[in-house]
Amino acid sequence: MKLFNKILVANRGEIAIRIIRSAKALGIKTVSIYSEIEADALHVKSGDESYCLGKVELSDTYLNINKIIDVAIKAQCDAIHPGYGFLAENPLFVKACDDAGITFIGPHTHAMKVMGNKIEARDFAKKINIPMTEGVTGDVETLLKASKTLSYPLLIKAAAGGGGKGMRIVFNDKELQESLESTSREAKSYFGDGTIYIEKFIEEPRHIEIQIIGDNHGNIVHLFERECTIQRRYQKIIEESPSPTLTDEVRLKMGETAVKIGKAIQYNNAGTIEFLVDKNLNFYFLEMNTRIQVEHPVTEMVTGIDIVKEQILIAAGNPLSFKQEDIKQNGHSIECRVYAEDPENNFMPSPGKMTYYREPVGEGIRIDTGIEKASTIESFFDPMISKLIIWGADRENARKKMILALKDYIVQGIKTNIPYLINLMQHDSYIKNSISTKFCEEHKDQMLSLCEESKKKTPFHIPLFSYLIYSLSEKQILPQNTWTEIGYWRDLMKFDVQFEDEEITVYLTKKNQHFVFEIADVFYDVQAIHWIEGKIDLTIDNDSYTTFVSIDSSRRAHISFDGNIFNSFRKDILIKEDVYSGFGGHSAEDSNIICSPMPGKVIKINVTENEEVKKGDVLVVVESMKMENNIIAPKDGIVQKVNVHQNDMVESSLALIILE
Repeated sequence: MKLFNKILVANRGEIAIRIIRSAKALGIKTVSIYSEIEADALHVKSGDESYCLGKVELSDTYLNINKIIDVAIKAQCDAIHPGYGFLAENPLFVKACDDAGITFIGPHTHAMKVMGNKIEARDFAKKINIPMTEGVTGDVETLLKASKTLSYPLLIKAAAGGGGKGMRIVFNDKELQESLESTSREAKSYFGDGTIYIEKFIEEPRHIEIQIIGDNHGNIVHLFERECTIQRRYQKIIEESPSPTLTDEVRLKMGETAVKIGKAIQYNNAGTIEFLVDKNLNFYFLEMNTRIQVEHPVTEMVTGIDIVKEQILIAAGNPLSFKQEDIKQNGHSIECRVYAEDPENNFMPSPGKMTYYREPVGEGIRIDTGIEKASTIESFFDPMISKLIIWGADRENARKKMILALKDYIVQGIKTNIPYLINLMQHDSYIKNSISTKFCEEHKDQMLSLCEESKKKTPFHIPLFSYLIYSLSEKQILPQNTWTEIGYWRDLMKFDVQFEDEEITVYLTKKNQHFVFEIADVFYDVQAIHWIEGKIDLTIDNDSYTTFVSIDSSRRAHISFDGNIFNSFRKDILIKEDVYSGFGGHSAEDSNIICSPMPGKVIKINVTENEEVKKGDVLVVVESMKMENNIIAPKDGIVQKVNVHQNDMVESSLALIILE
């Protein structure tokens, strides 16, 4: 078996760690790269060596081909694995590797040029009679004219894109030009190529992809399919394998079609053929990703094949270690992508500092992540925290295990989509598989209501008492607590507590290890059974519960229970209002101050001072985590002051615009 001596991983976060794990299993040394802000990141610690490329800008770090090649040469690497995103599908990077005598762990440049560009990929697939939807490419003006020949809705895509970046659906002429321009900007920012195209959007589609893998000896196989229909912002958040949609006949045809494409392009590494599938199970070629996919773990879980390991072995010159007839689907796997984002605010990225982080553990649970403890999620990168992957004997078993694992996944201090995922897993449409790629959009209000109802169904006293016990036990970190000043000598103590949106008065009598709390003439006997690092096992009137509590820098509490997070603070503890920016994080409708809901970069300002604006107008566009976010006017008004300039870096809650 041929092997490399040392591999440079040209990526960061969870995928870098994933690659390092497979390389080390083969006995291969690894080199990590990073930006200054990530010096303590887990992927940096995981590599045998690590090198800093620059400060923060992607053009200076993960997109800087010359710097990465220089590091690889300096570290005496004989191969580079690009992971996904960044330079993974950049032919210029492959050429630079070739010129330096370094093996690129991925496909040859011809496949990458043809299949890595959506427009060329469609032309190629059309020549070999692969079914697809009609599409048009060109600059903004060309596409505006071409749109007249296609019926709405239209799908706009970045030609060189992937991972849902730079994708928009438009339903009328009014939306088209702005969407074309912003899609082109996002494509340029993230992929270095602003080319875009439009195609007819298939309504109520399924997104199903086939994993293929080929070697340098003419062998190409498929590893069956992944269903990736549940998406938000046109980016996948839940994937599973096998697909609950396909029949065995359609599954076979899609696999054969994917292999046909791979053979036609002489593909020689891991890649994914993506299809749209309509309600009649007709499938249409969408694109090919010439790299490892974010969702590859579900395929690994049901096939038992380490795809990254195979990538490395293939690039080293080894033939595939299996044949098509050797590959079987065993059981069912579901992957949920855990993001730092706010579903209540259109899934807006929610970077910031975690106050608590705890991963679920158990049989059939896998977590791919770039962190190991409570960390700061920066605004410069994608907001994905981790991928939670579950294996079960069948879909229903995997679904139930996923719900339990999500409820045991504790992330506090920032907004995440965990409660949303829990409710989605329990939604009747998901259970019955009556979904489409528009599920999150069409069920937006319902899903948010379900999340809210789930919190309201939780007896409020469970998280509230957990917080009070925590705060009473943490006297040393509460210097402004009234009781630490006068001592716990009274028989009866009174607390005025803000819990979520309510003000609650609680009376407490402590008897040995028991706490007797009184709220509105109702008494509760509470005992803290076990407490370690914020995890509190307690009984309330002899019923047992487990909660998790942490305090942020503003002295406000975050309490997790049964998959929900509650916020609270004691009014006898002085809150640091200069730190606190509100649990909500977005401008109120009656406010004249238009704030940035997240740290990011101002890439477009649509208004000037003294200009009249209407409710809903896009005032400023802020790029955060490589996504454009429109900051809109909450009401009609006149712009009194513009506090920012294009290309300014802004912090969360900064006043961007002031209205009269």
